[in-house]
Amino acid sequence: MLDADFFRRWMTATAAFVDREAERLTALDSPIGDADHGSNLQRGFTAVTAVLEKEAPATPGALLILAGRQLISTVGGASGPLYGTLLRRTGKALGDAAEVDRAQLAQALREGVDAVMTLGGAAPGDKTMIDALVPGVDALADSFAAGREAAEQGALATTPLQARKGRASYLGERSIGHQDPGATSSALLVAALAEAAGE
Repeated sequence: MLDADFFRRWMTATAAFVDREAERLTALDSPIGDADHGSNLQRGFTAVTAVLEKEAPATPGALLILAGRQLISTVGGASGPLYGTLLRRTGKALGDAAEVDRAQLAQALREGVDAVMTLGGAAPGDKTMIDALVPGVDALADSFAAGREAAEQGALATTPLQARKGRASYLGERSIGHQDPGATSSALLVAALAEAAGE
């Protein structure tokens, strides 16, 4: 069973992964975005770990809602509201349970992903974070490691796509051949989940 400590480990691992990959995320964002995706997420998840050190929500749901709120208030651009919505809606779906299992987390994350799709108007194949999140969350039914692998493959599969949503969509065909930074950072989020689970 997964308790609040597990979810704190997930957020801490995400912050560490984003820290390590920030330059790469920004480099991916440079040709098709504002060249700030890595630095924006780095600032956001640093703020998340700081607030979780000060406050200690007792349930997984409360912890994710707090993390999501922190991202929305500290991350500029589109990624703050999108990641914030993902975590807040997932947290709300988990409710007040002190512990959840992997299946409950996968179901809650699916609600979070649906909320992101509604907010951003994106669907799989649009070359956005959704291309990593949907397969990653679907594969959590098997294991956390399977989720990580599926999300990584989803991010890689954005390279040949033409962007249909977000800043990259303004480039039209010139967006083809670039891996989507949002899908790449979303794969890091799922990889951190596997890390927290020790898979």
